[in-house]
Amino acid sequence: MSEENIPIFRELNADDPDPEATEIESLCMNCHSNGVTRLLLTKIPFYKEVVIMSFSCEECGYENNEIQSGGKIADKGVEITLKVNSQHDINRQVVKSDYASIKIVELDFEIPSKSQKGEITTVEGIIDRSILGLEQDQPLRRIENAEFAEQIDSFINKLKKLKDVGKPFTLVLEDISGNSFIENPNAPQKDLQCIIRHFIRNKEQNHELGIFTEAEINGDKALLHPVTEEEFTIEDLQGEVLQFPTNCNSCNAPCVTNMKVTNIPHFKEVVIMATVCDSCGNRTNEIKSGGGIEPQGVRIEVDVNTKEDLCRDLLKSETCELQIPQLELEVGPSALSGRFTTVEGLLVAMKEQLNDHIFKDSQVQDSKDRLTQFLQQFDDIIEGRKQVTLILDDPAGNSYIQSMRDDDKPDNALRIVYYERSFDQNEELGLNDMRTENYGVS
Repeated sequence: MSEENIPIFRELNADDPDPEATEIESLCMNCHSNGVTRLLLTKIPFYKEVVIMSFSCEECGYENNEIQSGGKIADKGVEITLKVNSQHDINRQVVKSDYASIKIVELDFEIPSKSQKGEITTVEGIIDRSILGLEQDQPLRRIENAEFAEQIDSFINKLKKLKDVGKPFTLVLEDISGNSFIENPNAPQKDLQCIIRHFIRNKEQNHELGIFTEAEINGDKALLHPVTEEEFTIEDLQGEVLQFPTNCNSCNAPCVTNMKVTNIPHFKEVVIMATVCDSCGNRTNEIKSGGGIEPQGVRIEVDVNTKEDLCRDLLKSETCELQIPQLELEVGPSALSGRFTTVEGLLVAMKEQLNDHIFKDSQVQDSKDRLTQFLQQFDDIIEGRKQVTLILDDPAGNSYIQSMRDDDKPDNALRIVYYERSFDQNEELGLNDMRTENYGVS
């Protein structure tokens, strides 16, 4: 691989001859002498690109380590509500960014965002760090305000009791950057104790993350010349491949995304985007709806019984959730992004993503055996040895599965139900606080 094609973020590898650690002379905050900060750009399995920082001072021996996200900020914020019922839940891994706030509902206790650095920890680790922070100034409090110190001691005891899980408690993690995560020990099955809600950030939250629109930065100068129908017709756009610069979602190196507007027969207009990274060779394809959000959500069920069912055309939008009840499998909307494929192609993509992202990290043998057996069921479906029902649930109404009838009405194996979106679903689509026509509702 040539020097200019080396990825910016590389996986940690003991055989890497040049891990690209950068050393910077820095001021020691302990003795105010000059120390050294080492920066390493790498990737963490199950998470994303990160910047690992390590500071050391030879004068006083002070050391400090920190981790920061090196990838892009997610399109939406995330709120994760976990019901902690057992010691097993206490040991769940948690990835939290600088912008994550954590609440323990039963104790009315909150750790504000940006009060702690981003870290990879566990539920127990979050409680331990909270206890350590409260205990830090207790000796001084007992001298200055004994009554207040006693109240703190009482609250610390309540936090310690949480670790025994004598009673279930609720932990709520909210992150406006969307870059936090709580482990699902039952993956790829649904986590029945965890509720994940995505939300559109408001203007103030975007500003807190350093996200501003071009109009907010440049004022009236940012107003673009409107494209009129006389200049560019729909036919011109559909016949042209547009290109724009972006960054690779695997190694974050600069690359180019190709975009084209096209029509799916018997359905609607879509935007196809394809990216190839010259640095790491990563290829991605994504489909986005070109017709806006529909007035109603749609739930599509198809019985996959025959080879013909596997060959049905299928459009999964970026807002669509997938379910296979027979496998107890639920896949969130962001897992596979938007794509136009077949039923078989979608099953293969689901299997490959589970295999790539789960087996890269080390696990106990029981978990590996369980996941191997689970992935085998995808082969059974594709080979016709197992019959299942595939469910697409899209609150935006932009997903589609081909009917085998000539008149495009649902056949005997296909069921389509339109429904009114809930308040939470409208909020995830950004429809509650803004006029719906701004989002192109058709």
